[in-house]
Amino acid sequence: MTQPHPTESMAAAAPVTTEAIRAAVDAGFPATVADLARLVRIPSVSWPAFDPTHVAESAEAVAELLRGTGVFELVEVRRAPVEDGSELGQPAVVASRPARDGRPTVLLYAHHDVQPPGKDEDWETPPFEPTQRGDRLHGRGAADDKAGVMAHVGAIRAFAEASGDFDLGIAVFIEGEEEWASRSFANFLREHRDVLAADAIIVADSGNWDLETPAITVALRGAVAFNLRVDTLTHASHSGMYGGAVPDAMLAAIRLLDTLWAADGSVAVDGLRSADLETPEYDEAQLRSEAGLLDGVSPIGNGTILSRIWAKPAITVTGIDAPDVANASNTLAPGVRVRVSARIAPGQDADEAFAAIRSHLEANAPFGARLTFEEVDTGQPFLVDTSGWAIAETRAAMAEGWGREPVEIGVGGSIPFIAELVEEFPQAQILVTGVEDPDSRAHSPNESLHLGVFKRALLSEALILARLDARATTS
Repeated sequence: MTQPHPTESMAAAAPVTTEAIRAAVDAGFPATVADLARLVRIPSVSWPAFDPTHVAESAEAVAELLRGTGVFELVEVRRAPVEDGSELGQPAVVASRPARDGRPTVLLYAHHDVQPPGKDEDWETPPFEPTQRGDRLHGRGAADDKAGVMAHVGAIRAFAEASGDFDLGIAVFIEGEEEWASRSFANFLREHRDVLAADAIIVADSGNWDLETPAITVALRGAVAFNLRVDTLTHASHSGMYGGAVPDAMLAAIRLLDTLWAADGSVAVDGLRSADLETPEYDEAQLRSEAGLLDGVSPIGNGTILSRIWAKPAITVTGIDAPDVANASNTLAPGVRVRVSARIAPGQDADEAFAAIRSHLEANAPFGARLTFEEVDTGQPFLVDTSGWAIAETRAAMAEGWGREPVEIGVGGSIPFIAELVEEFPQAQILVTGVEDPDSRAHSPNESLHLGVFKRALLSEALILARLDARATTS
């Protein structure tokens, strides 16, 4: 790969105009939305409890869309072993077109798998029946991240149509297990390094500031998740006969979990650190509107609201295995299992963070309760280097596509595989973009995509491709 000179840009040589790309996006947008709807209808949940044939079907559908662009020499569905080599991961799609005349290569990433839908009764429309209501397309994966897939496909189509021919190298990696911890991701990168190597990487899996303002994500929290078993008895016992003298597992679990937080709801685990990030103005009213806080329920934590989300750790109990209310007998539970999900600040190592949380729990186990840690998953946080030429080209393309300068944001969620991309391709510049907005409700019931945001994001990416294709060589 040839690195373009950082001062050279589309202004020096523009093979295709913004107007031509905009016209191609406009003409192709109805078909792009229709293709997105077809992808949403495939329930490609990558979790082990769900039918894997749907993920395979989704991968084949994405591969067919990429073949249909007519620009790639290679389009294949491939799999790689998971981390421990015990099995193959979910199917991913790779495509590539080599650069010509010293132009750079860009790698486009998104994922075609989705979160489980949850309870049907929590959805206002069927989760896997894409439904347009006003300016929003509703459905599981409509935003996260099948819209990211289609932003890539639509941008490639529009750029290719407007330019006729181009020299830019394009590689595509559409993952099939991002929602299940990307367990084969590192092996996939190593096995397909020659196909995926690039000068710049666009990760289309984030969001925007609002409906009218684009964003480039420059900070991501890391993730630590695990199952915690709390055991106090060898078997269940009658709560009337032994209650008051024998600690049951539920009591121990509640007392233990409560030690994770201070009175204001901030994390109270020694060894978990915060990052020093500047945050834009964002008030409590906006938080209430976007998060759905009930009247009378107060925010938690301390510091600016965005620093709590972008730059500080957070711990959430996302699941509990215990007798449900319908089957609650008068017994002392011998064991309880909970799922603990922690987000860690940029700059802290994920394994270090897990060790701190484990040490805290072991030191605070009440009544001598026995703790067991299972299914530990970690993902590293990330800070983007914003000084490179690719970021500059992206800012300019977004300003053209949206008619407004982008803002740089942090994200409270995690994209752990970005650290693996950096490890495998240390010279590549990472660009984290997205199609979501504050009301997309990714991972939640009633997930949706704002079609105006989607179109502007797609246009911006097509303009990014044009700007990268126009960069002069250094040779």
